[in-house]
Amino acid sequence: MSDIAIGTAGSSSGGFSVRTVGIVVAAGIALFLGMLVLGAYAPDLRSGRNGGAHALSNAATGFSGIVQLAQATGRDAQIVRDVRALDTEDLVVLTPETGRTDMNKVIEQRALKPTLVILPKWRTVADPEHSGWVRYRGLQPTFEPEGVLAPKNDLKIARHPSGGRPLIGLSWMPADVHFAAPRPLQTMAGADLKPLITDDQGGIVLGQIGEHPFYVLADPDLLSNIAMRDPKQARSALALLDFLNATGAKSVLFDVTLNGFGRSRTPLKLAFEPPFLAMTLAVAAAVLLAGIQATARFGAPRRRERAIAFGKTALIDNAAALVRKARRQGALGARYVDLVRERAVGVFGVPARLRDGALDAHLDGLTDRARFSDLAEQARAARDPRDMLQAAQALHRWLWEKTR
Repeated sequence: MSDIAIGTAGSSSGGFSVRTVGIVVAAGIALFLGMLVLGAYAPDLRSGRNGGAHALSNAATGFSGIVQLAQATGRDAQIVRDVRALDTEDLVVLTPETGRTDMNKVIEQRALKPTLVILPKWRTVADPEHSGWVRYRGLQPTFEPEGVLAPKNDLKIARHPSGGRPLIGLSWMPADVHFAAPRPLQTMAGADLKPLITDDQGGIVLGQIGEHPFYVLADPDLLSNIAMRDPKQARSALALLDFLNATGAKSVLFDVTLNGFGRSRTPLKLAFEPPFLAMTLAVAAAVLLAGIQATARFGAPRRRERAIAFGKTALIDNAAALVRKARRQGALGARYVDLVRERAVGVFGVPARLRDGALDAHLDGLTDRARFSDLAEQARAARDPRDMLQAAQALHRWLWEKTR
């Protein structure tokens, strides 16, 4: 009788309270935002402890030791992940790991500024027992270090046993720059290469290319972590960095962009950095306000009106109960026919002069489908409540089809 139940229905509590749902939603939003931030900055947060030959590596072939030692002795040693930071007058140390490393852009950027390129030497594999460590598998082919500066600078690499003998520096170099030769020793030779440090046979270990402060270190073991075990080698390494640096320099920069640890600019990262950060915060605030508006109702809710008022519902229910109790459902057919006929006369504007059979004949002519007289006869003949209901529904459908 009504789409809203009569009376007050018992309240039932849901499986989750409003507070619980709010906490779950807030936690989900926070985790989603955290995932976005980590996804944007994950490449920048890599530790670099992959056993490579670069300034983030703790392996024997890495250079994290000289970085930490320089910082501990008051030198401003910095690890560079952004190529834009290489535009400085301070010394920049480049550590390409293979001859296939693209050095063109960095060399062009550092052409007239103090730069030290450390050539690769060792072929290693990861140590399965210690994360970030490596095991030696021999020396790299000579074409790897030779290809670092090729083809602009044609270097020839040589290796030979050194016996740990002292290396020879220029007379005007600081006295603290006094290295013992690594074993084996890697040296180089080139047409435009000026020797700064050599071995006892004249092989160049540290050289300068051209007239600009662009230096090449043939053997990385002078500055690698393996060299930092010896206090004399470590002291000489610091003195060498000071000697190669520009006058009045404040920092020593160790580049790791060539080793795959540079900061890349992505659309997702731009959303969390100025000037786009303001727009991101504005969008987040708008979404937050929209969510609050969707969950918090402003004012009292408007209740839907009942399809049938309380008094009419009770009257209809009582009348239906009396008819069922008296078992008079079968006698309702003729009365319902009269009711539908009267409504049809008013709806279709049937002339008032038509009566009985003439009226039914006029109603039959309104459609080519079901005839009113046939439906009326079925309703009058119905005695079973089910037949009566079907006949009444057929009459109602006939009237509805005419008025729609």
